[in-house]
Amino acid sequence: MIQYLNLGRVAYDDGLRLQEELVTCRAAGGIENVLVLLEHPPVLTLGRNATRANILVSDEVLAQRGVTVHEINRGGDVTYHGPGQLVGYPIFDLRSLSNPKGGRLGPVDFVRMMEEALIRLCGVYGVPAGRIPGLTGVWCGLGHAGGGPLDGNLATVDARKVGAIGIHVARGVTSHGFAFNVTTDLDFFRLINPCGITDRPVTSLAREVAESASLPSLEELAHQAARQFGLVFGEQILAVENLDALRSHIPLAPKAQTPAPEVPPKAKARAPEAPPKAQAQAPELPEDTPLRIPREVERLRDPRERPLNA
Repeated sequence: MIQYLNLGRVAYDDGLRLQEELVTCRAAGGIENVLVLLEHPPVLTLGRNATRANILVSDEVLAQRGVTVHEINRGGDVTYHGPGQLVGYPIFDLRSLSNPKGGRLGPVDFVRMMEEALIRLCGVYGVPAGRIPGLTGVWCGLGHAGGGPLDGNLATVDARKVGAIGIHVARGVTSHGFAFNVTTDLDFFRLINPCGITDRPVTSLAREVAESASLPSLEELAHQAARQFGLVFGEQILAVENLDALRSHIPLAPKAQTPAPEVPPKAKARAPEAPPKAQAQAPELPEDTPLRIPREVERLRDPRERPLNA
């Protein structure tokens, strides 16, 4: 089963913290595989293989455009996230999934299956898309040297990237994922060499469809993306209402038991020794004259000395 959560627009820092939380829970078996779909404010992210030279403008220009920069641990180079882009973070335990041949699912298989889900998503809206060998992601504008279906030598001279993919895997659990341009302002990609590629442009679903007005809202498109993930991975999709509902399924860690403080055994109060028989000439003490209480007994009676309950 894949639990699916659509969060809408989320600050990038918050998205990173959420991924860390969910990865920890998934690795511990506290939750099922989770597909988080969301949208970010303008941000550039640099993967492990990124070089700052692929950001083509100064920090001052980025600040003027309201774009922040984050160095992260996913694979790949620099990419852009922003409004109108569907971002997906699959928090999947690869050990729980199988590849199309029935074997254990590896990171490369996982990326290929993500590509397949996004290719099918394009197809839902009448946009042909496919892969380019050696260039991870989803591409439009592909053709066949002799025309016809995309099942032979691809003509990629007019290829345009609609979906970028970069993941991180730790203890068998994936994080990060994909960025799929829907109504994204493509002018922001002029700030960078997207994924380090300089000879092929990016595109968006809105630019590729016959009528952009026919596209649904980003929320509705997120539902369709989740459906395609379920079909490609062969798993049931279960929509989760919100983040609190997802967290409610995470078992709480047992609280550490604080040992109760040892209560010292009560000291036995010794009965005062009987006074020697008074001499005849000594006056008798009145019966209400208090005896002097031994110090150790007095301490036991003092409430300030009692151990507190844990």
